[in-house]
Amino acid sequence: MGVAYAAPIFILNDIMNLLDANKLVFEYVRRDKNGDVDGFIRAVDEVSLEIAQGDFVAVLGPNGSGKSTLAKHLNSILRPTEGVLYVDGMDTTDSDKIWDIRKTVGMVFQNPENQMIGTIVEEDVAFAPENMGVDPKEIRERVKESLITVEMLEHRKASPSKLSGGQKQRIAIAGVLAMHPKCIVLDEPTAMLDPEGRKEVIRAIRALNDVENITIILITHNMEEAVYADRIYVMNKGHIVMKGTPREVFSRVEELEENSLTVPVVTKLAYELKTAGLNIPDGILTKKELCEAICRS
Repeated sequence: MGVAYAAPIFILNDIMNLLDANKLVFEYVRRDKNGDVDGFIRAVDEVSLEIAQGDFVAVLGPNGSGKSTLAKHLNSILRPTEGVLYVDGMDTTDSDKIWDIRKTVGMVFQNPENQMIGTIVEEDVAFAPENMGVDPKEIRERVKESLITVEMLEHRKASPSKLSGGQKQRIAIAGVLAMHPKCIVLDEPTAMLDPEGRKEVIRAIRALNDVENITIILITHNMEEAVYADRIYVMNKGHIVMKGTPREVFSRVEELEENSLTVPVVTKLAYELKTAGLNIPDGILTKKELCEAICRS
């Protein structure tokens, strides 16, 4: 009986979108200096998107574009004012499903120290599964596998306060991984890191997606990080104003600049060379591609 029941569940999850938003709206209450309601601010305005299991999606946008507000909807920290958002088939407005939604979609924020509570690394990573009621033996296994995945097992007995910024962020990711989520949403996870720390975190994120097939939603303002995504959504003033593959989106240099964004440095250089008359294709994403294009031209 168990085998017969498992098969249709697998097929259903295989064809469903993991995340599915339809005309999602969220409004913040605006208050005057006396604290009285003085209207509403629409931070997310009729956003629709579909994200499948295993996708790597980057969400770009200037400050105030609504991308972080959207991120908080993906594991029901915020709930829609209008429209709907389904996570693995669960409606995020359903109070009975909030715990299941938050086990499905883990969140990693900009400052890793805000997510750290343990005195040593392995205690910190164990915190979430302990609160989920996971068996202690399995917790130990989850902690070990999560630390191995982010290449931090050798630091399992270290104090989080002694780690570098990039290491702290990888520990925060390991803490989410220990929940065994299907998706991880990272809200500007490298914003407070130095270049080496950013490389460490992006390398860990790419490995989770490539090797573990975990869906990644990367909220970022760093164009170089978005190059690794399968698909990009660009937000401005609460709307999705552009979407496509990195090559498609970064080919539209002028449109991105109109939305207060830049493109990767190598893409911008290729665009300037093409504007100056060289036969350079649109959407150059890497130094290697640019070198090859210049040689051909």
